[in-house]
Amino acid sequence: MPSDLERKSSTKEILSLIKSANTSLKGVIKESPFLPSIHLSERTGSDVYLKFENRQHTASFKERGAYFKLKSLSPTQKVKGVIAMSAGNHAQALAYHAEKLDIPCTIVMPKFTPDVKVRHTKKYGAEVLIRGESLEEAGDFTKELIKSRNLTLIHPYDDPYIIAGQGTIAYEIKKAVPDIEVLIVPVGGGGLISGIAIAAKHLNPKITVIGVEAERYPSMQQAIAGKPILCGRTTLADGIGVKMPGKITTPIIKKFVDDIVLVNELAIEEALLLLLQKEKTVVEGAGAVALAALLSQPKRFQGKKVGLILSGGNIDMPVLSLIIQRGMERAQRLVRLVVTLRDIPGALGTVCQNIEQTYANIINITHRRVFTKLPLEAVEVTIMLQTRGSEHIEEILSNLKASGIQCRLMGD
Repeated sequence: MPSDLERKSSTKEILSLIKSANTSLKGVIKESPFLPSIHLSERTGSDVYLKFENRQHTASFKERGAYFKLKSLSPTQKVKGVIAMSAGNHAQALAYHAEKLDIPCTIVMPKFTPDVKVRHTKKYGAEVLIRGESLEEAGDFTKELIKSRNLTLIHPYDDPYIIAGQGTIAYEIKKAVPDIEVLIVPVGGGGLISGIAIAAKHLNPKITVIGVEAERYPSMQQAIAGKPILCGRTTLADGIGVKMPGKITTPIIKKFVDDIVLVNELAIEEALLLLLQKEKTVVEGAGAVALAALLSQPKRFQGKKVGLILSGGNIDMPVLSLIIQRGMERAQRLVRLVVTLRDIPGALGTVCQNIEQTYANIINITHRRVFTKLPLEAVEVTIMLQTRGSEHIEEILSNLKASGIQCRLMGD
């Protein structure tokens, strides 16, 4: 006999569940904005719209599926409680709505889980257990708890109710921009894009749905092609760093998704920074991959109305800070200047006064008297500067050299 989940895994059944979820979620989940981006449209030649799922209460789309799944449980299941193994957004979404529905919730997280996601999950009232060096080890511990405590597992993506909840995004997009032509969607285990693709193709059979995976985690692309699953160890888009595509989601994606593209780590980083700079919105790595895909293949989507799913905004502040600094370095807004001086009083002061005249901002100064081939009476000084860009840097170098100061940019 097929299980209840197996019976509800057909496209027809999931579409019916999506329609039900679309009603069930009203007034509970935010109908997130789907807004045009003037800057991204001008830059890519497409008519670009952004779906801000990072503005949900727990800052990701995962709330949709989590709430709808919890509402589907039997009274006995609700009393005994639920469990999930998650390194992030699914954990927070499930914990938040389980608390609202008065359902006991246990979350198992692997040891590498970002601290911000651990703290937020605990804040929502869940019992958080940190176990395992990997997702697989955390998953093994989760299976043990399911048996010993008789808990109901809430899978993060391979469940028709989860898929259906995520699919409600397509209805909101259709309502806001009925003639949207292309949707670009992050792909991890496949729950988000499965729900969106089924609903979007039902509403408009001509719409194009493109999935995006991190280049280091091409598991869904490999699974669809019938290839062995080979993934890297880490990715900035950790929310879609999934090695095991879903048994339910994979055939749905194969049938309804037009293509899956891969984006590298630098492209994800630059897309994340661009959204921060131009759209004034914070996304996590997985939330930036749709834009990364558009920026990497602009001609493919030129002249079309394109919707990008910004799937989440849960990023650790140290990571975000590093991305900003690396972006400033690439734009030459942050540079390191190497100056060689006589090791006498006042020499460094002269350099600083010279730099001050150009209105550059000195961030840090480091002296080096050893581990160098310079003469004994010389010192090498590295000065980190905040500048206005390449022209400003040329002005700084010219001023220093005109004053007889030996200098170069680090890396030259």
